[in-house]
Amino acid sequence: MGKEEEEEEVVQGVVLNIETMVAEEEKKKRKKKKKNTNGDAIEGCDGQEEEAEKELAGEKHFTRIDSLEFKEANHVSGMHSASKVLPIAAVLQLAFQSIGVVYGDIGTSPLYVFASTFADRVPTRDDVVGALSLIIYSLTLFPLVKYVFIVLWANDNGDGGTFAMYSLICRHANVNAIPNQQAEALMDLSAYKLQTPNKHLKRAEKVKGALERSSWAKNGLLSLALLGTCMVIGDGILTPCISVLSAVDGVRKIDAGISKDVIAMISVAILVVLFSIQRFGTDKVGYTFAPAILVWYVFIGAIGLSNLVRHDSSVLKAFNPLYIVSYFRHNAKEAWISLGGVVLCMTGTEAMFADLGHFSVRSIQIAFTGLVYPCLICAYVGQAAYLSYYPLDVADAFYKSTPELVYWPMFVIAILASIIASQAMISATFAIIKQSVALGCFPRVRVIHTSNKHEGQVYIPEINFLLMLACVLVTASFKETTKIGNAYGIAVVAVMIVTSSLLILIMLMIWQTSLILIALFVLVFYSFELLYFSSVLYKFGKGGYLPLSFAAVLFFVMYVWHYVQKKRHAFEVERKVSTEYVSSLGSNLGISRVPGVGLLYTELTQGIPAIFPHFLTNLPAIHSVLVFVSVKYLPVNKVLPEERFFLRRVGPKGYKMYRCIARYGYRDRRVGSEEFEGLLMEHLKSFIRSENSEAEGKVSEAAAEEIGFLERSRAAGVIYLLGHSEVKASEDSGVLKRIVVDHVYDFLRRNCRQGFVDLQIPNKNLLQVGMNYYI
Repeated sequence: MGKEEEEEEVVQGVVLNIETMVAEEEKKKRKKKKKNTNGDAIEGCDGQEEEAEKELAGEKHFTRIDSLEFKEANHVSGMHSASKVLPIAAVLQLAFQSIGVVYGDIGTSPLYVFASTFADRVPTRDDVVGALSLIIYSLTLFPLVKYVFIVLWANDNGDGGTFAMYSLICRHANVNAIPNQQAEALMDLSAYKLQTPNKHLKRAEKVKGALERSSWAKNGLLSLALLGTCMVIGDGILTPCISVLSAVDGVRKIDAGISKDVIAMISVAILVVLFSIQRFGTDKVGYTFAPAILVWYVFIGAIGLSNLVRHDSSVLKAFNPLYIVSYFRHNAKEAWISLGGVVLCMTGTEAMFADLGHFSVRSIQIAFTGLVYPCLICAYVGQAAYLSYYPLDVADAFYKSTPELVYWPMFVIAILASIIASQAMISATFAIIKQSVALGCFPRVRVIHTSNKHEGQVYIPEINFLLMLACVLVTASFKETTKIGNAYGIAVVAVMIVTSSLLILIMLMIWQTSLILIALFVLVFYSFELLYFSSVLYKFGKGGYLPLSFAAVLFFVMYVWHYVQKKRHAFEVERKVSTEYVSSLGSNLGISRVPGVGLLYTELTQGIPAIFPHFLTNLPAIHSVLVFVSVKYLPVNKVLPEERFFLRRVGPKGYKMYRCIARYGYRDRRVGSEEFEGLLMEHLKSFIRSENSEAEGKVSEAAAEEIGFLERSRAAGVIYLLGHSEVKASEDSGVLKRIVVDHVYDFLRRNCRQGFVDLQIPNKNLLQVGMNYYI
């Protein structure tokens, strides 16, 4: 028997054993189980008490094959994957587009890096060479090696960013601390593939088991993802400030006596205009000026080479890393402090990963290695060559080293480049907040999709206003790029550390990388990131407190919202009604059944929600067809349309009661109420046909009659039934919990969008019944 046949036999044996276990488990739980043609419906009675207890305990009520046991596919069928094979022409086109969208932030760093590196002193020629060597190897190690060739592959079916890495980890281990997903909602999703064993499987299973057993690890992982999110939002605040302020500073060429206040006011005016045009969408704002970034890179690269030839070509010795050692040996403390400025050469590095969903891994790699990296190296080398002769100009090294002939064209391009750099981070902020809202970690806000081509491109008016207000206040109060740079460095390094932490987990559990390579990654990247972080923290009192303050406020808001949502969900699970209660009411549920379809929204995917008896108590009648609808945002980027609905029957057929779990990925676009109704009804008809045709070989008269009844009910009207919940702290709660629940959460809930608005339900079709939740 060949090796391949042996492996196949082993896999088949594993599958057979698992299928046997599943069959035995299902036999105990249900009398009957069938799937419809879409693979998303199960027939049978819903909501056993045993299932209720298991759900409350956090157990899965169905058995899913462990993702560590078989090889996970590199892509999800029908989804965009960053690693899929594209024609070379398409890859080059994406690479060109990425220059304007992704690389604006890192491209504008030469405006302020040397000024921030030597903010408090005039450098010697050796200092300039040492700092240049640090810049060269920082750009090489982190953006080039770490992100372009390692981190980009840790994508979630083509999507990058902190939440994408978190969702990837959650799919391979049951560590999801977000209560919005139950095991049943993940049924039959093609994003949940299987993984074949390899020699590192045992280690991966140990890591996975340790994470799953520890509630601290689950909360720690979520906190880490939220912290990374908060720091990216901090980037979204600071990038426009420092980029625009640095570019506008070039206007001093007209009059060197122009005050900092005037520069700040001009910058504020540009920022207000920038945020005012956000409602037109990323593709219209970003792509309109995208060619300017290409011109920008060509300019800074050419000017850098020109300065190298005209001033001091000996600075090329900075490519020898020994000059870094010499730099630290000469004055260790000053060199360590200067790391806080050097790190700014890597601003926007995270954008390569966060914006990956719009491009592909290959296109990002080609753009960075073919254009961005060499042009940036040339720009920094040229500035160093100039500063070796004119060290007193370090505070304005970029514009001072620009030749007179191209000064004003460069000034205009710098303004445009700073706007585009700001645009990229603002758009990333919108996208990441949309993901946070979808996963229940941020208060509900109005999300407007600005592009029919790119689902990830969104505009959030409330966040846009708050970002603009924060940027205006920071720019008007700080007025100097060096002070903002102190703050910016903390945000940049903190995001890098979060990404590295999550990547190490992915290496251990998903990639199953050799321990030697993981140790090498920690030694080369993680340790140096901690060194950079210690340097930027040194400037905490000189502006470094700003991003940490932003992050602390945002983290508090996100954690409070998540905490209460989690407790609220646990309360619903604990108070849900047994199926015996519904059976005791009879097919008319104890009251009149009037023509129409009632869509009762609930967080639960099993059992009858506690709000249902409230409806029966407060209403004289209920609709002839009742559907319990659960909208779930899952830890995947997209859910295929054919997998959107998971349907099954609640109670006997005569009750005309169904359950629908509507499943979305964190980047999916929600449809309006009318379209949702149409899709739901069509899937419901398919479900009814399927459960009857499988039993009898053709669609029975009973199925045709039930479908006709469904259509007549819909024609009579569709009403949305929602519970208007008030969340209160229980009587035995402590003072802190009362403050968090009764005041902080209540303030956020009252000042954010209501649930029916978020679900796009028209008021005329809405019926609400109040209910108090004591957590």
